[in-house]
Amino acid sequence: MSIENMGTIERLVLATLGDDVARQTLDMLTIDAALLAQSGDTVSRAAFAMAMNVALFDDLLRRVPSGDAYVADTLARGGKVLFDHGALRSIRFPQGPTGALPAGEEAFTRIFLPLGYEMAAIYPLERLKMTGRAYRHADFPEAIPQFFLSELHVDRFDAEFADAAARIFGTSRDPLTDQAKAVLAHYAAGEPVSFADAAAALPVILSAFDRQHEPASFEDYQLLLSRSNEAAWIATEGNGFNHATDRVADVAALAQRLKDEDRPMKEKLEISATGRVRQTAFRADSVERPFADGEWRMVPGSFYEFISRDIDPDTGTLDLAFDTGNATGIFAMTSAQPGAAR
Repeated sequence: MSIENMGTIERLVLATLGDDVARQTLDMLTIDAALLAQSGDTVSRAAFAMAMNVALFDDLLRRVPSGDAYVADTLARGGKVLFDHGALRSIRFPQGPTGALPAGEEAFTRIFLPLGYEMAAIYPLERLKMTGRAYRHADFPEAIPQFFLSELHVDRFDAEFADAAARIFGTSRDPLTDQAKAVLAHYAAGEPVSFADAAAALPVILSAFDRQHEPASFEDYQLLLSRSNEAAWIATEGNGFNHATDRVADVAALAQRLKDEDRPMKEKLEISATGRVRQTAFRADSVERPFADGEWRMVPGSFYEFISRDIDPDTGTLDLAFDTGNATGIFAMTSAQPGAAR
């Protein structure tokens, strides 16, 4: 198919990932036909958001071998992935920005809101000293993946923790260029964005989903880990995509099959208070990360998740909510112990 006859999402993904990887990743995913049909000289906020999510899904599989193996098996069985949501973690200091990054979740709401996402709900994660927020796309709420965006509140920890957090996360840089910010400003204003401008901005915006700070000292990492597995995870992984989630028909049956296959499954299924949202996950894959002393150590990386959603009888539509208890249980997939140098 010639470029002129391709849909906007396909063109954007090809421009970002290259032909082979783009086609492989697009073939993995079930994407709404109305989204795929969008074309023309300009790029809608929905098409940009979906292309961004396709690229993030590829990035997640590159870092999570257990998820990559699951997707390969799903494709071999004749299935595809329905990408439900992804998750991110951020740091909020008591005052001011996070280094050169906007404070906490604002590092990402400046991306999400112009692209058509709206905050759907707030989920206090008190035991983790964090707050989670769900961001749902206004134009295609069931078809474009949601984001579960959490921030860790440094002021809920002790002074020693706060000092270590400042030393680590205070070195954060801002990856967004003026050109990328201008594209987001056009989307925020409801103005058209050309394909050329969108294609130039997408890789820059994708770079925001990464570690922006300098490698931590191992001593500071251990200090954070002694208080918060989540803070320690952010110290090595930063704002990387924490997990991607496959929306499946029967997560309980799938979980049992995966356990029978000796996959690295979470032991317990998480069930929402309504009973309509059920989740489980693989345990995080280990990754090797650099520390300030020049040593590389094995730490928990990202992971792959599974979810089933039922119809909400009050609305007659799919229940797209999350659940505080479910989220707290899923966060445990990245729990760590201090790693040895390699």
